[in-house]
Amino acid sequence: MVFSIIYLLLKNKATPLTLFILFPPLFALPLGFSIKEISEFATIGIHTTMSNALLFMFCIPYFSIMSDAGMFDKIIAKLLSKANDNVILIAVITIIMTLICQLGGASTTALVAIPALLPIYKKLHMRVEVLALIIASGMGITNLVPWGAPTARVAIVLGVKATDIWQRVFPVQIAGVIIVICSAMLLGLREKHLIKNSEFLESEDIQVYKNEILRQPKNVGINLALTITLIGTLVVDIIPSYIVFMIGFAIAMLINFPNITSQDAQLRKHAPTALLLPATMITSGIFVGIISETGMLHAMANSLLYFIPDFLGQHLHIIMGILSTPIGIALGADAFYYGLLPLIIEVGKTYGVDPMNIAITMLVGKNVSVLISPLVPSLFLVLSLTGLELNAHIKFCFKWLFGISILLLLCAITMGVVVL
Repeated sequence: MVFSIIYLLLKNKATPLTLFILFPPLFALPLGFSIKEISEFATIGIHTTMSNALLFMFCIPYFSIMSDAGMFDKIIAKLLSKANDNVILIAVITIIMTLICQLGGASTTALVAIPALLPIYKKLHMRVEVLALIIASGMGITNLVPWGAPTARVAIVLGVKATDIWQRVFPVQIAGVIIVICSAMLLGLREKHLIKNSEFLESEDIQVYKNEILRQPKNVGINLALTITLIGTLVVDIIPSYIVFMIGFAIAMLINFPNITSQDAQLRKHAPTALLLPATMITSGIFVGIISETGMLHAMANSLLYFIPDFLGQHLHIIMGILSTPIGIALGADAFYYGLLPLIIEVGKTYGVDPMNIAITMLVGKNVSVLISPLVPSLFLVLSLTGLELNAHIKFCFKWLFGISILLLLCAITMGVVVL
């Protein structure tokens, strides 16, 4: 079943939502389970996914509102006003912009950061490939937040809250921020040495670009304070994360769109995105519940044991941490997290490897590869905005991003987040 789902996802024959609903029951029936038993297994799985689905149902429109209100634009304009013609500083500002914008998702990052920075990169004769690479590295780090889709998928597979994953991986995320800022500085330094006979932007030209990206920002201070408060509440974990964003969404709506007409327009605008991902997460509970409760996952794991030498078994999480970036390019997010990850976790249990260790190493490795995987829609948005070719982009970014993933893995081991 798992390989059938992975194949159909890779071939774009069906959406994850339809596969997660139909395939698990169809494969469970021939094993002798009754319809009542299968529905009970599905219910067990759905219960594990519901809190994460609710989180996404409200955090997606929340950050969309912040983007529409111009909160990200105002921050970015402030950063750009400090840049002038300093190539290294432009590279650092690029990564900071990415880390901030990615709080609202990949589309926000691409649509806000690239149009603002691309003219500056071209004017300074900085390679557009470097812009895409820096954005790719930053996306992989910010995406570790609890409302990031990868973290939520891992939480569903483990049957825990997304905030539980985030609190465990948070030190690695902080280390990742430092790593990608340092890498941006190195890339900026390299670009500075490569640039010859360039016509530098004057500071007033950057001011023009700064003004162009502003979309009538309003309530920036209030919105920023609200966002910081929400994130702080998530860190201390005093109330469920989905309730945090329910409250934040309601407050943001009233502050930024104070009449029923504008509120209704916002709901209609962001409803497709806000409903599709949570719906997929809920249906993934059917898959997780049935594959676990019927014993299918255990049986597949036992089959894989024949191919893994015993001396490597106890280091399975480290091996997968190293391989997750290249594997992540070939597998889409759903196939990776809902197909491969549960199987590796089950195999790891045989060798006494903590499921959380496996989940974190694979999460970090896959996250880094998110913007060089042809199966990720946001990649093509970035390519269309930058004018880069897919093959050239992957070739330029892979070695750099793979190196970052190895550094993150080493940080996780050193900090004790991942135990050898």
